[in-house]
Amino acid sequence: MLELRPSRLDDPDAVLLTEEVQQYYLAIYGGTDQDPIDPDEFAPPRGGFLIGYEDGVPVAMGGWSLRQEAPGDAKIRRMYVREQARRHGYAAVLLDRLEVDAHAAGAARTVLETGEPQAAAVRFYRARGYTDIEAFGFYAAEDDSVHLGKRLG
Repeated sequence: MLELRPSRLDDPDAVLLTEEVQQYYLAIYGGTDQDPIDPDEFAPPRGGFLIGYEDGVPVAMGGWSLRQEAPGDAKIRRMYVREQARRHGYAAVLLDRLEVDAHAAGAARTVLETGEPQAAAVRFYRARGYTDIEAFGFYAAEDDSVHLGKRLG
């Protein structure tokens, strides 16, 4: 069972999970994620960050932040589930909670960026109702970047 706890991106457990996901990006993209990110982006009331625990061990994380450049949008970021915790429905539980929290803060839509090499992630988001949207953000000009959004409410 996944226990979700509000946290910060600079929490030691989030730092550990971020290091893992960066190694994954290095393996599939040949480099780490260079999109600048400030832990305060996820601070309430304009954002939120959650770490998921299984038996006290951090196994998942994700956050959202309201986009200043696109009022009504909340960007989902840093979604990650450790390999050993995958296929337990944790990503769906985490994403559902992020969407609920973002909607409660005034977001009408959640948006995200991922990449074609992350085919399982793209399939996951599409299965959860995300559809292609206009390119935005740090990776907007990248050929293998995938931009998805979902209306809330």
